[in-house]
Parts: sequence; C-alpha cells; structure tokens
Amino acid sequence: MTMNETPLANRVHIGFFGRRNAGKSSVVNAVTGQELAIVSEIKGTTTDPVYKAMELLPLGPVVIIDTPGIDDEGALGRLRIAKTKQVLNKTDIALLVVDAAEGMKEGDRELVNLFQDKELPYLIIYNKQDLLREGPERGEKEISVSATEGTGIFELKERIARLVPSGGPERRLVGDLLLPGDLTVLVVPIDSAAPKGRLILPQQQMIRDVLEAGATALVTRENTLAQALKDLAKKPRLVITDSQVFEAVARDTPEDVPLTSFSILMARYKGFLETAVKGVYALDRLEDGDRVLISEGCTHHRQCEDIGTVKLPKWIRAHTGKELCFATSSGTEFPEDLSPYKLVLHCGGCMVNEREMRYRMKCAVDAGVAFTNYGTAIAHMKGILRRSIEPLGLSDGNLPGCYS
Repeated sequence: MTMNETPLANRVHIGFFGRRNAGKSSVVNAVTGQELAIVSEIKGTTTDPVYKAMELLPLGPVVIIDTPGIDDEGALGRLRIAKTKQVLNKTDIALLVVDAAEGMKEGDRELVNLFQDKELPYLIIYNKQDLLREGPERGEKEISVSATEGTGIFELKERIARLVPSGGPERRLVGDLLLPGDLTVLVVPIDSAAPKGRLILPQQQMIRDVLEAGATALVTRENTLAQALKDLAKKPRLVITDSQVFEAVARDTPEDVPLTSFSILMARYKGFLETAVKGVYALDRLEDGDRVLISEGCTHHRQCEDIGTVKLPKWIRAHTGKELCFATSSGTEFPEDLSPYKLVLHCGGCMVNEREMRYRMKCAVDAGVAFTNYGTAIAHMKGILRRSIEPLGLSDGNLPGCYS
C-alpha cells in the first residue's frame, strides 16, 4: 500500500461466493473490468480466496474477494470451504453467484442462510443467462447477468452500490473531538520495531484526521515531549501517545491536558471501546494457570522487544503476580473456539475492517470470555485508564459491568 491509497481496513469488502463453475471469477472480471481472476472450465480453479484492492465506480475504494467453490471436495476441499466461510467474517457485501441453467442448489441455500445469520446485505446473481431462452422473474434480492456477454453488469454494479451500509454520522478517529485551530500532540516512539522511513498506519491516519478537522498536529518522541510542551505557546487540546510509552508520557503531560492513545482511539473507531473497557478488569481476576490470547490483526517480523509476545506478557505477569499461559494469533488466523481462554487481548485493529473486528469481539462475548485491547490494558495496568478515556466522553464508572 502506498501513502496515497485508502487502507484496506477502510474499504468496503465485497465477497463473491458460490459453487464451483457457477462463474464467480467471470462475474468478478466483468464487474471490475479487469482480468483479476483466472477463468477456466475446470472445476475448482480458484483454490484460495483472492483479494484485490481497487476503485470500483460508483462505490469508490473497495476490496474484491473471489472465493473457492462452496461445494469443493476431499480433505483439501473442506479446508478451502472453511477459508471461504472465514471470509464472511470480514465481508460487508455478499454476492452469491448461481449458474442460471442449474438454479439454486443446497450449497447455495446454505450460503444464503449464512448471509442472513450474519445480517449481511446480499444479492443473488444468476449468471450464464445467455444460455437460457427466457429469463424468469427474479426477486428483490436477485438479478440475472451474463458475464461472457456483459448483459446486466452495469445494473449489477448499481445494485451493489445500493447495498453499501449507510446512515448515521461518519465515524472519525479523532476529528470529532477537535475544533479548527486546536493543537494536538502525537507522541511517536522510534524503536527497533518501527519500520524505517515511515510511520505506522494508525499514526498516518491520525495525522490525516487531525488535519481534516482543521487542527494542527505536532509530532514528537517520548523523550522530547516534556521540552516540546514547554515550548508551546498554548495548551494542547489533546495528547495522543503510542501505548507502549503511556506511563512516561502520562508523567510528562500536565494533568490539565487531556491524554489518550492511538490504540484507544482505534478501538473507539472500530466500535469496540466500551467492550474493551468492560473487559479490561478481567486482568485483576486472573489466576495461576489461566490462558490469555494476545491477538494482532496484522503480521510482521517479531523483534526482540515485540509488544505482543514480549512486553505485554511481562507487564501482565508483573500486574497480576500470577503464572499465566499466553497464546498468540496474528493476521487472519483467529481461533473460532475461545473457551480455553480467560481473556482476549487484541491490538487496535488498524489492519482489520470493522465487521471482522466486531466478529472477533462477538466470538469472545458469546464464549463468556473478557475482551479488551492493548491500549486499554496498558492504561489500566499503569493506573491511568480513567484519564485516558475521559477525553472520549467515557469513564470506567459509567459503563455497566465496570468497577475500579
């Protein structure tokens, strides 16, 4: 991804599903106007989900996902089907491609049931309509197309655009907390795990949102923060820090200056901050032998002082005084069965779209497992949780199930 591209997590995810040889890949190519997917008469040509970020008019930035057939066979086929179903957890719009000559089959009906269970907006696309003499009447959630002839493709794109969830104010990372002319200080550590020559995604996004609010973003490191604050002509509206240096930044930031972190703001943006605040107190109830899952939405090379595998376990052991068992997951690999764990500690989720983040949170809630995130947990362990969420209109006392 270049600096000018919309992050994958902020794009509408459109998944194409169906049986083998229904023409999913042909429809994908027709809709995008590109040869994104390999088309073949051989069943099972698509063996893994294929992701493509692109601009799709009239929707704008999207991620197109072409999936393997839901009727794949054999041991390997079952794994592919599992991957296909996993894609549903991050899909914003589900498109079921059906061979019009064959009609709906059991696998197709199973997919529709899954769409409905997950409350996904969906459309059933009857492909290969050119092979039929007459097109039957289609329902409200159905459309007939011919990928080979291009018939109905324009209308299909218009119908897809109408499925994009809308309504309500646009969620902001931090812009809704600022007024034009406000000054915001962003504390960005530079350590061995930081990518050379660039800022990580949450930092980029936060700076952009500050600027869009008409405010000013001052970026500094944790070891220069105290001097930077002294040099300012006016008090900052907000200080936002990387959670790893929360304690030092809190010490150097005057009490009358609001303070929070990138991770906490990202949790608010993804819609799970209240759950994270409620779940963080599970840290105080952990017992010897309890299992904690530390999960990240991205994959990266682990450094010697990695936050997920080194720093957080060390801080949690020091906070609890217990002998705990830690497990980790990263990227798309997130356990479906969370029952072995007492707590799930997730990153801010900058690389995961909102639907998948909510799915992960719901998995924990349904299993009766506490769910929180890095920034919230670190703030709690350092004794500054109340201070770090008050700028967002929350307090640890006004959320049901919270206690301090």
